[in-house]
Formats: sequence, C-alpha cells, structure tokens
Amino acid sequence: MYNLRTNNMKRTLNKYTLAALLMPLLLFSCKKFGDVNTDPTKSANLDPINQLNYVELRFGGDVTINERTSIILTMPMAQQIGGAYYNRYGSAYIEDRQYMSELWELGYPNDVLNIVDAVQRSTSKPNLNAICRIMKVYVFARLTDLYGDIPYTQAGKAYIDGTVRPKFDTQKDIYADFFKELKAAVAQLSSGSTDDVGTELLYHGDLTKWKKFANSLRLRLAMRLVKIDNATAKAEATDAFNAGLMTSNDDICKLDYINITNGYSEIRGNGVSVGINQYQDDGRPRVCTTLLDEMKATNDPRLNYIARAYWVNPDKLTDRLDVTAQVKAQVGLIGVGPGKYNYDDFLGPINIDYPGRGTLSVPNGGQKVQLADFMVRSDAPYLHMTYAEVEFLLAEANTRWSLALGGTAKQHFENGLEAACLQLGLYPTGPTLSAAEILKFKQDNQLAPGKELQQIDTQIWAAQLMNGPEAYATWRRTGYPVLVPGVTAESDVTTIPRRFEYPLTEREQNSANIAAAITALGGKDTWTAHVWWDKQ
Repeated sequence: MYNLRTNNMKRTLNKYTLAALLMPLLLFSCKKFGDVNTDPTKSANLDPINQLNYVELRFGGDVTINERTSIILTMPMAQQIGGAYYNRYGSAYIEDRQYMSELWELGYPNDVLNIVDAVQRSTSKPNLNAICRIMKVYVFARLTDLYGDIPYTQAGKAYIDGTVRPKFDTQKDIYADFFKELKAAVAQLSSGSTDDVGTELLYHGDLTKWKKFANSLRLRLAMRLVKIDNATAKAEATDAFNAGLMTSNDDICKLDYINITNGYSEIRGNGVSVGINQYQDDGRPRVCTTLLDEMKATNDPRLNYIARAYWVNPDKLTDRLDVTAQVKAQVGLIGVGPGKYNYDDFLGPINIDYPGRGTLSVPNGGQKVQLADFMVRSDAPYLHMTYAEVEFLLAEANTRWSLALGGTAKQHFENGLEAACLQLGLYPTGPTLSAAEILKFKQDNQLAPGKELQQIDTQIWAAQLMNGPEAYATWRRTGYPVLVPGVTAESDVTTIPRRFEYPLTEREQNSANIAAAITALGGKDTWTAHVWWDKQ
C-alpha cells in the first residue's frame, strides 16, 4: 500500500514540478499583444492548482530555507541537533541576520506571491479556493511565528504590481484572521463542487482530510495563545475540536518527496535532509544531548531507532556502516551538548568488531550519534502536522482547562505516545515499533500530578523532530522542555533567542511600515525580543 502510494506520488511530483517551477516566470511574463485592460505583467491563463503545488513542494523542499531556518537555526536553538560547524549560529547563539532573512527573502516573492495569487485566481473553483486559503494561513503562520508582526493583508499584491510597500499587520490581527479564514475555508469545502483538486500534492484532493488538517491547524494556532489570550485559546481550541480533527496517522499532513540529489533549484527532495547531508560525516549534525537525555529519562523506544552511531570512513551516506550496537556496548549513546562542536569533549578511538569487516577503529565523530539514515533520506516525508501532535494538544487543552475533549488527558496523552512511535514507519525503511514496545512506553510515562504540562509539551517537542520551526515554537510558548542556554565565548547573547530579525532590505525599502513593528518589539529589532504570543 505504501509503495503504491509512493509510486503515485513520484509520478505526480514529476508531472507537476516543471509547471510549478515556472510559477515566478509565468506570474511576471510579458505579453506583446492583448487587451489594454489586461495586466501586461501577469499571466492570464495560469492554473492556480499549479501555484498551489509549487507552494506545497517548496515548503519542505526548498533547500536554502530549510537549511537556514531548520538546520542552522531552529533545530539547534530547540536543542534537538548540534555539533556541526554551521549549527553554531543556532546552538551557540551567533547572530547572523542573513540566515534569519532567508525565509523572508525567499518566502515572500515565491510562496506568498503564488499562494496569494492562487487564492485570487481560484474564486470560481470553491474547493481549490478553500484549499489555497488553508495553505495561505499555513504559509503565513511560519512567517509570523518566527518574525512577529509582518506584511499580511497587503502581502503578495505589492510584489505583483510593484507600486505598494506593504504595511505590517500586528500578529494579534493576523491570528484573528487565521481563525476566520480556516473556519470559512472548511465551510466552503464541498463534495458537491465540480472543480477537480485531485492533483494537489498534500492530500490528493481528499476534502475530508483537508477539513481535518484545517481544524487541526486551528487547534495548533489556538494553543499558541495560551500565555497571551487564554480565553481565545480555549474557545478556538474547543471549536476546532468540535469541527473535527485528525483521528489517526492516516490523516497526517505530509508530503512524500522523491529520492534525488536536491540542488538549490530542485524542490522534489526533502530540503531538511539535503541541509543535513550536503557535508561529509564529521561536518554533519549530531543529536543534541538534551534530546538524548529526555528520551533516556522516559525510556523512549524511539531512541534506539532515531539515534545511531556510524563509522565515518567512508563519508558517503549510503556507504557508511551502522556500528551503534558495538559503540553502545562500550561507551553508551553519546550526543553533543548545546553550544558545542563535534570535536569538543573529544573521545579517543575505540576498536569494535564488525561482522564481515573485522576490527574497525571508531573515532570521536563515529561515537557521537547522528539522526538515523531513514530520517535524513532525500525521499523522507516532510511532516507538516501529525496526529500525535493533535492528541498531545488535546491532552494539554484538557489539562489546562479541565475539559473532556473526546476523552481524558491520560487517554489523549497515550494516544499521542502511540501515534508518535508509529509515525516513524512513514519513512522509507523506517521502523515499525512493536505493540509491546509502545505499551511499555505508555506504562513508563503515566501523567504525574502537577507535572502533566511538562510531560505533554515535552512530548510535542520530541514528536516535532525534523520540523525545527514547530519544535522551536512549542518550546517558546510552553517553556518545555526546560532548556539550559548553550552560551560560549562565541555567543552574541546569553539567552536563547526568541525570534528572527527582519531583513536589512526591508529596513531599506519599507522603512516607514517596518517602524511600527520595531516599536512594538521595544524599539529594537533583536532576536532576543518576544513575538506577541510569546508573552514574557
């Protein structure tokens, strides 16, 4: 079943990628002849479903955005990975405005431009329009959660006509519109509509699953507000539950990429994987000790599958040898601490016996565990939102507000633990954890009075491994897991940063509109300032 769907996905990706890659050119294509009332800078016959596919592909497939945003910044700041030289910006808090700017500089003229235009173009196709509206919220959510106040209501339009410098909307107003848009889009989706959305890439036009994703996304965004607007958070979370959420791993919002060598203009492979694997083994990230320690403390069965030790000669990913069992027997599972490099806390070589190869000498880098091969393949799926996260969020909502949304906090928490274990099987060559492993995991992690939120929110963070912006957002809004800053002599700040700084180009080209946003941050555009929902 999985292989059939994967093959269908490959055919779909190959068929629609060429059209998708032409989106920026088509949007700005010039016409020599035509009606004088037709915009000469904009294609009149561009199919908005191709624009939607382009945005869906780019979200997890753009190498530059995913390398800078996830691998260099948010995953190290959330202390899930570290150790590589290029992780130091997020791991040791070395300020680099260019890396923080990439999501903005590449996202607005590509993702925002296309999804805003697709919404405008698809008004005669109710289902496609609704899906585009949901995707628009999702695209903007990543931007506002990392930067704070951003251009929203005028965004995209200014890039198209080139005459308007877009105003910045407050994050409070943006979130209010998110909730309105998601509810309206779900209400608009109808099986009675004749427009065909079967070729879109996330759910292949399954309207029921799109509704569940939209409602689940609304739950996620509602829980963002627990520190700043508890009443709205509770109301929106409850309403999202009543509207219908994901109910199994079959509902997960993901995109299955294909196993190709991704380049900076190629978006059909997983951009996070490329960001990890473009360097030789000693230059690749290791698993952060924070994640290792949390998983060890909870007897997490995923640890044995996720964190692996590899013999680092030769350097090619497909040729390296898994020596986890032999290394673990001698030194245990060792990661890299926050703010540290792979060569810090240097370990002398150890000798192991490897079947068919005899004695091998495993150096320092081979003893410090990395993310398993199955997680960092180019055809690894990008998990946008999972059923595990939904169950954990429901457990949190029940705990915070003494609710009973579809079950008890205990039931939702255990459902989340099981779903998080089973979602590893969504990866090509990924493991299928046994029922016995999962049962023991549940038994070892009963919710403890007074510690429920810490347990629940830490599990959300763990389940969001490989989705750096979301793990980083979870930590900022909840404070869990409790992270100790990895401050070093290289650090520019002494606390974990809380947001991305605005691009310098925005200061230069949109100075009047950005001024109010900077004032709202306290008068200084710094990455230690807090976005609106991240109440201090």
